[in-house]
Formats: sequence, C-alpha cells, structure tokens
Amino acid sequence: MEVIAKSKSRTKRSFVLGRRTAAVCLAAFSLGGCTSSMDLFGSSEKIDRTIATGTVPSATRHTGATLSDEATVRNAVTSVDLAKVGAASVPWANAATGSAGVVSQIREARNAGQICRDFTTTRHSYEGIAMFSGKACLTGSGDWLLTAFDRQ
Repeated sequence: MEVIAKSKSRTKRSFVLGRRTAAVCLAAFSLGGCTSSMDLFGSSEKIDRTIATGTVPSATRHTGATLSDEATVRNAVTSVDLAKVGAASVPWANAATGSAGVVSQIREARNAGQICRDFTTTRHSYEGIAMFSGKACLTGSGDWLLTAFDRQ
C-alpha cells in the first residue's frame, strides 16, 4: 500500500482559499437583500410610473381637503359685511388643510327673490396657487349654499 503525503502548505492554502470564498459568498448574499427592492431592470409592477410622466388629471377631484377649502371660502364670503368692506379684499385660511387665499371681489345680487354673492378668490395650497370664481346663494332655510366654485 502506498501513502501519498500532502504538504501542509498546499492544504493550508486551500483552506484559506475556501474561507475567502465563503466570506465573499456570504457578503454577496447579505447585500442581495439590500438591493432586492431596487428595480434595476424595470420589471417591478410595484412602481407607479404615472408620477414620473408629469401628467395631471384634467378633471377636478373633490377630495376632503377641497371640500373643506370650499366651505372655508363660502364662510368668508357669506360672513362679511359688504357695507363695511366695500371693495377691500377678504383673506381666508383653512387650518385643517393649510390652504389660504384672498377673496378679491364680492358682488351681491338679488335674482327672483334669492340673494346670491358672486366672488373670485385665490387658493394657495400644496398643489400651488390657483384662481377660482364662485357663487354662494342664500337658501330658504337661511343657510348659504355654494352653487359654483370653478378653477380659472
């Protein structure tokens, strides 16, 4: 029977090489978790790509914030004493949404016994600055109803 002896340097070298390979593989698999959420090849369906296109829906959506701002503007327009204010601007602010603006014109008219106030206002919000025209009318029950609020 023949015994083949291996040198310790050759055995030691393969052991060190094996440990290095294991360490590199372990590091690669560990870092793979960090990069798995990145969509490097555009194949992920979880990404909403409409945001990057810069398109804005043309229809005005009435969200809770929009309705809250409309109610705040209505209250500012209908609570002002036109005899005292005259042609002065009327500021408004909605603490619930962070929006604010200035009503620049309020014109009151009586049509067929109904009192209505036409107005124009600005709205400064997280969406930007916009101009609106609107109309609020007094109902038979004594409440003011916003009948128009259109972005210009």
